[in-house]
Amino acid sequence: MSDSRLRAAGLALALAGIAIAGYLTWVHYADTQSVCVGGGGGCERVQTSDYAELAGIPVAVLGLAAYAALLAAFALPGQTALLGAAFVSLGGFAFSLYLTYVELFVIDAICQWCIASAVVMTLLAATAVTRYWRADVD
Repeated sequence: MSDSRLRAAGLALALAGIAIAGYLTWVHYADTQSVCVGGGGGCERVQTSDYAELAGIPVAVLGLAAYAALLAAFALPGQTALLGAAFVSLGGFAFSLYLTYVELFVIDAICQWCIASAVVMTLLAATAVTRYWRADVD
C-alpha cells in the first residue's frame, strides 16, 4: 500500500475516532446514557465506573485529544509527524489494551463504543507504524 493510501486511511480512521470519542465526551457532559445495541447496561456501567476518568479527566476527552493529534500528524508532512503519529497511536493502543482489560476483568461489562474506539486505535497504530517504518527504510 502506498504512503498516500496509508495517509488517507490514517486520516479516515482518525476522523472515525474523533466521532466516537466526541460522542462519548458529549454523553459524559450531557449526563445521559449512550445508545448501545442490544442493551444490557454495559456501556452505562463502563461510562459511570471509576475508570471512566483519569486524574479527573474523562477518558473520552483523552481519546478525543489523541485522535485530534493523530489527525494532525497524518495531515502534516515530515519525519516528525510520522514519529508523532507512531508514538501517539502506540500509546493509545497500549491504553486501549489496559481499558479493555479493565472492562473484561474488573468492571465485568463491555462498552461497544469503547471496543470500537480500541479497534480504531489499533488500526491507527498499525497504519502509523507501517508509514514510519517505510519512510525510515526509504
